[in-house]
Amino acid sequence: MPGFVLALDQGTTSSRSILFDEGGRAVASAQKDFAQIYPHPGWVEHDPEIIWSSQLETARQVLAQAGVRPQEVAAVGITNQRETTVLWDRATGKPIHNAIVWQCRRTASMCQQLKARGLEDEVRRRTGLVIDAYFSGTKVAWLLDHVDGARRLAEDRRLAFGTIDSFLLWRLTDGAIHATDVSNASRTMLFNLSTLTWDPFLLQELRIPEGILPQVVSSSQMLGETTAEALGGRIPIAGIAGDQQAALFGQSCFQPGMAKNTYGTGCFLLLHTGMQPVPSTSGLLTTAAWQLRDRSTGSPEAAAFALEGSIFIAGAAVQWLRDGLRIIRESSEVESLAASVPDSGGVVFVPALVGLGAPYWDPYARGTIVGLTRGSTRAHLARATLEAIAFQTRDVLEAMQRDAGLALHALRVDGGAARNDLLLQLQADLLGTPVQRPTQSETTALGAAMLAGLSAGVWSSVADLERVWTLDREFVPAMSQDERDQRYIRWQEAVRRARDWAAPEANA
Repeated sequence: MPGFVLALDQGTTSSRSILFDEGGRAVASAQKDFAQIYPHPGWVEHDPEIIWSSQLETARQVLAQAGVRPQEVAAVGITNQRETTVLWDRATGKPIHNAIVWQCRRTASMCQQLKARGLEDEVRRRTGLVIDAYFSGTKVAWLLDHVDGARRLAEDRRLAFGTIDSFLLWRLTDGAIHATDVSNASRTMLFNLSTLTWDPFLLQELRIPEGILPQVVSSSQMLGETTAEALGGRIPIAGIAGDQQAALFGQSCFQPGMAKNTYGTGCFLLLHTGMQPVPSTSGLLTTAAWQLRDRSTGSPEAAAFALEGSIFIAGAAVQWLRDGLRIIRESSEVESLAASVPDSGGVVFVPALVGLGAPYWDPYARGTIVGLTRGSTRAHLARATLEAIAFQTRDVLEAMQRDAGLALHALRVDGGAARNDLLLQLQADLLGTPVQRPTQSETTALGAAMLAGLSAGVWSSVADLERVWTLDREFVPAMSQDERDQRYIRWQEAVRRARDWAAPEANA
């Protein structure tokens, strides 16, 4: 049977395609950046047609680059920027407005109104999410209210809503399939985690007609085929997952208690919590991780769930050292500079440059550097910056373990900063837990490929997929428990001093 799987990885700033072989090795890849649109301060949009054309272009490029014909590809898997919202005309397939991106804050006032109506606890209980402009629900409501004729078209079932996975699936099949998977559905603020269905109460509260919603499917199942026009031949589409859940799957975190951290501009941490959603009392999000299908019966298995925590500033703190303070010329220089001193010399940096994310959720926190002396140097600040990334990760993981009642045995890592050996050693030291970096760094695309390949028979089981994940290097804690605890106490004290700094009452 065909042994290649094509992953379409549609991100916030670029569209990428990667072709994997049955060993999980990337044999070809292509990437195309696209423009961000900022109509007003705090608003972010994408042109859905550019998303489609850039994704299609990269998919065609990798097939040509590898010299692989469509009939040699067993399946296509899709992974995507989550929450970004598109509405399109069912008859023409044309979007009625630019996509509203997950970062967009235009519906913040709508979210405040929902909170004022006392819906926050109800939304969290049903969806595992907080009420926030981040999620898709209020974006859909905004489009229906602000695009001429949209609400009438929606009530007549002439519009389709989708996150980016749904839009790509529609285009790849020329409108034959309107669907999303449980992982993406769980990021809309419209999806009930207990029933794994769209929630009628929330749809009514947001005035969203159910007829515009996609069918919710498993993350790994045969959905249909691409048109011959799209990729030169009909290829089965067999897997979908939102980018962070795809990375969790690509890291083979198949058992409860396994976690991954993606080190990028910020950090996204996900902890697999098992087959039941775990509510958080620590400011974390509860999300569907994926749902597989029993290949012998074709029926869906129980969904897997995760706790998720977002850190706003991680790699962005290193970028600030480069662009703001100009103490390094390239971000890659931070490792050698930080390694030139044995410790941070008592300097602690809380990089709350845009407030603090999980588990604090403090928009009024501000960046703080404490412990400076005449002996402090740029090397001490560089090391304190790497330590800050590791400390913030510990903050979130401690909250996760507390909520889930699970012990973390190892942390699997990916993202650009995962190439920094010193950061990962500091992470292991300050967590007291081994940190594992895989050979295959493109875990998001790999996760989409694994979900599709599992359904298509490229891999026979989850156990088979565990052999796809291979270890590049494990970083083992080398710090004593006493030192680790003392350092963490100092970190928490620094965070306390950074919090509420810009709050109006604090400045009165």
